[in-house]
Amino acid sequence: MGFLGKIFAGGLGWALGGPIGAIIGVVLASVVDGESHTVTSRSRVSGRTSQSDFMMAMLVLLAAVMKADSKVVRAELDVVKTYLRQMFDEDTALEALQILKGLLQQDIHVESVAAQVGANLNPSAKRELLHMLFSVGYADGDLSRAEEALLMRIAAIMGISEPDVRSIQAMFGKVANPNWAYEVLEIEASVSDDDVKKAFRKMAMKYHPDRVNTLGEEVKKSATEKFRKVQEAYEVIKKQRNIN
Repeated sequence: MGFLGKIFAGGLGWALGGPIGAIIGVVLASVVDGESHTVTSRSRVSGRTSQSDFMMAMLVLLAAVMKADSKVVRAELDVVKTYLRQMFDEDTALEALQILKGLLQQDIHVESVAAQVGANLNPSAKRELLHMLFSVGYADGDLSRAEEALLMRIAAIMGISEPDVRSIQAMFGKVANPNWAYEVLEIEASVSDDDVKKAFRKMAMKYHPDRVNTLGEEVKKSATEKFRKVQEAYEVIKKQRNIN
């Protein structure tokens, strides 16, 4: 089953309508035949976010971030390919990549898309989505001003708190940010050892992969990587402080 097969089998809910549904419809019309991209009412799931909704929202926002600095570099595509291959089999990942390439040719009204996402995803799903967007922004080793400004705007519209945004960004800025481990745990470097331990327990619960269980095993795999970064930050601080 390819990417579209998984999407339609999983059912589309809120992503079938609004700005995401409109832009995805245009892209599907150009990459598949007329019958294949028709979504019937049986493919619709209402009242909850399905894995299909998350994937469609992810692809649209990925395309927006990749175009933020008016160029799409090979490193960004490589990061996306790796991410998709971790989530899906090879054929499914390649089909998703084809849809992404179609999205890169479209004008995306980021504010409308981010507002639709913010109104429908739960906080854990929003943080997972932002983590993926930052990973693409940092794909070439640096985050351009245009990319950072766009990511901050997307996060604000989706309703992600500033501490959470800083925490996720710090996971990618280790070289340039000596306090990255503290920012990941959302604490100051001046806090006590006990507060470090409390912060880790809090962040471990917040970023635990089980919080995105409803979005499927593929998304849970990605969330596991974010969880490992929280653990890495804690281990770095423990070593610096000689905490047992």
